[in-house]
Amino acid sequence: MTVPAETVTATGTLFDGRSARPNPVTLRLGERLEITGAGLREDWNPFDIRAGETEPPTMRIGLAGNPVRVEFTDRALAEALVARCPDLRLDDEARGGVLRLVLWSIAAGVSVLLVAIYGVPVAAGILAPLVPQPVESRFGLAVDGQVVSLLGDPPLCAEPAAKAVLDRLVARMTEGAGLPGDPVVSVRRHKVANALTLPGARVIVLSDILAKAETPDEFGGILAHEFGHVAARDPTRAVITAGGVSFLLSLVLGDLTGSTVIVSVGQAAISAGYSRDAERAADAYGVAMLIRAGGDGAALASILERIDAEADAEGSLTGFLHSHPYTKERAAKIRSLAGGTRPDKPLLSKEDWQTLRGICPAEPRTPAKPATTPL
Repeated sequence: MTVPAETVTATGTLFDGRSARPNPVTLRLGERLEITGAGLREDWNPFDIRAGETEPPTMRIGLAGNPVRVEFTDRALAEALVARCPDLRLDDEARGGVLRLVLWSIAAGVSVLLVAIYGVPVAAGILAPLVPQPVESRFGLAVDGQVVSLLGDPPLCAEPAAKAVLDRLVARMTEGAGLPGDPVVSVRRHKVANALTLPGARVIVLSDILAKAETPDEFGGILAHEFGHVAARDPTRAVITAGGVSFLLSLVLGDLTGSTVIVSVGQAAISAGYSRDAERAADAYGVAMLIRAGGDGAALASILERIDAEADAEGSLTGFLHSHPYTKERAAKIRSLAGGTRPDKPLLSKEDWQTLRGICPAEPRTPAKPATTPL
């Protein structure tokens, strides 16, 4: 036998959801909630009643999907509603679910960023040496085209006699070096003193480096430093890191078209800011390579200092230095590694050096337009 629910009566105010006019009402809660007033009568099923957000002792209730709301301050009625309306706080639970979803989303986003900052570089260091050389070479060729495009499509400098000197110099320096792949060195006409190392043992030299190098050993030092990055596979590691980070950020930002990844890989190759440890290792490798090839190991320090001084004078920072503030520290370490001995002759003869510096033919002059006779 079911015991009838005790009737609880209270007074309150009804708002019809169409106007702000308050309507005094009487509330009687038994098996159902009856609401009566002047010209008003509501009969609500306790299972459909929902409570809104209010400050005690006021309580606001309504029906799910119904704009009508009733407010009251009777504590006994409030306790009875809590006991008899199983879904009274369903909206609160839903709000709690939304809050939990938001918090989980934030946590997931933070996790992705942490993986991008810490996890991806570690993974890149593990993966870079595992990339097969043919795959890395094809990848490097693709990145080369992208980098050239991002640089503004500077023309390739390939004057035949100068290119032959460059190829002989590269072969002499890398003989027996055990680099992962045969280096491919190209020169592009550009007004920035920079050299870029790409995956697949590809090196792009921007012509202003040749203009700033006073000796073939200084230019050889630049090449040897870049070959140090090739030996450590720093470019592949940097590009994998950039691509991995961009992909993770694409997940966070909702850009899954691949545009973020494509752009960042080329930009990473241009502005690869290797760590100080990587730069020091490339410097040390370059000094050893230069000495082994019969060059002046300290020449790299000389050209770094000159580029640094010119960058200060021009109020700019060349991309080659990467870590501009500690150029003096690098130069001192390079000279320490090179020792005090100097070779009897430079890497190239005067004739070959002058030929190499002419690898970019003079830009053709635009012929003057014939004067027109005024009418």
